[in-house]
This record gives sequence, structure tokens and C-alpha cells, in this order.
Amino acid sequence: MLTELGDPARLAAGYADRPLHLIGPGLYLDYIRLVVAILVIVVPATAGATGFLGILRGESAGSVIAGTLGTAVTTAVHIVFWTTLLFAVIERTASLRTVPARQWTPDALPQPPSRRARHGTVIAESVVAVLFTTFVLLSPVVSTQTDAAGDPVGILSPWLWETGVVYVFLGLALAGLGVTVAKSYLRWSVPVAVAAVLLSVAGTTLLIWIAAGDRLLNPAFTDAAGWNSDVAYWTNAGLIIAAVLTVVHAVVETAAGFAARSWVTPSWKSMIHTIVDGVSLRTSRR
Repeated sequence: MLTELGDPARLAAGYADRPLHLIGPGLYLDYIRLVVAILVIVVPATAGATGFLGILRGESAGSVIAGTLGTAVTTAVHIVFWTTLLFAVIERTASLRTVPARQWTPDALPQPPSRRARHGTVIAESVVAVLFTTFVLLSPVVSTQTDAAGDPVGILSPWLWETGVVYVFLGLALAGLGVTVAKSYLRWSVPVAVAAVLLSVAGTTLLIWIAAGDRLLNPAFTDAAGWNSDVAYWTNAGLIIAAVLTVVHAVVETAAGFAARSWVTPSWKSMIHTIVDGVSLRTSRR
């Protein structure tokens, strides 16, 4: 008889309705989806902000990279830990587990973009990428200003070519174009969304570093053109603002992609209301 009942601890947990798992199958999918959504949105944003502040403080490249990676790892650990703790509490609270889940229907599937819209996006970004790459590569030899020997003076700083930074930046731009093609013609997936955000953060961080260090414009060109120092200042400031807006757009677009695919369901609203009502009731009793 005792053998048929099995492990006493497992039997007692069954009578007490106490789960023996951290997160059960009823909440596991929501748990994974929420964790992935928060990681994709929050980690790149916090890491990019840390790198940006390090660049503004004039830290070395090694310190900026180490600080950025450290922030990313710390943020990811906190997100996973606290989200797991929240779901573990919900799993063990009967009043929270009684919230009815939303019934899935085919209407929850995302609407695929039209073929014309996909083609238009890819063509537009391809044209911009080709024009931008052509301008950058030809800028040292095609210029409106010349030196005393008659040689062209490039508008971009020679430091970009001496250090190879320009090739890294162009590589990131072309990789971003590849991600755009993947998002337009392949099935939406988490790796594609993560790659898009990471490339955007990497490219904008590099651009901010160049602009904040006043390494973009060639001083010889600005002198030959008769530009004052305000031109370089406002050019760098405009690029920094544009870079920040680009990162914000990438994060918002990624968040919209998760929301459009029902990764965060409306059932969370009722669950949050249940939590708030329960806390209010206990407070009033006290």
C-alpha cells in the first residue's frame, strides 16, 4: 500500500496543491516570451547608454567595452532572476493562477507585410547604402577644396582611414542592410530581431564616439572652405542626436514586433489588476 502511494513528500504536495516545479506548463510559455521580450529591449538600451556615457567621459576603448559588457550581463541577470521570481510566486498563489488565459484564435497571427511594401523598404535602404558608401569611399579623392599642390582635400578626417574605423562603420551599415533584407523576406524570428538591435546599437555607438571626439570632419577641409568652429560643433551634435534617435527607433520597432506577434498577451492586464486588488485588500485588513 505504501509503495503504491509513492514518495510521501510528493504525495503531501499533491494534497496541499503545492507545485513541485518552479514554473509549470501553464505559465512557462508566457514566462519565456516575457523574458525574451524584456531582454531584447532592455539589455541593448542599457548597454548602449553605458557605452555612450563612457565615451562622453573620455574613457579608453577597453574601459568602454568592459563597462558596456558588464552592464549588459548584469542587466540580463537581474531581468531573468526577478522575472523568474515573479512567475514562481504566481505559480504558488492560487488566486493569481485562476486568471483565465486568453483563448488563442487565428486572428492573433500577425498580418504579413505586403510585397510592395517589402520591396520598397529594401530598395530605399539599398539606394541609401550605395550612395552613402560611394560618398565615403570617394571623399578623399573627390572634393571641392584643394591644397597648395592642387591635390583634393577630403571632407572626412584622414584619421578614419588611418585607424580603419571607416571600414568597420561601412561593414556595420552593410550588415544592417542584410538584416533588413532578412526581416523583409524571411520569417520573423528572435535572432533576426536581436541582430537588428545589436547592429543598430553598435553602429550608433561608433558614430557617437567619432562625433564626440571631433574626429569626423577634416580640419584642413574646414580651414580651406572657410568654415568656423561652429560648423563642426553643430555637425557633431546633429549626428549624436540622430544616432540616439536611431537607437530609440530600433528598440521601439523591436518592441512593436514582439507585441504584434502576441508575445505579451492582454491577459497580463487582468493578472496585474488581481495582484493590485489582493495587495489593497490585505492592506485594508491590517
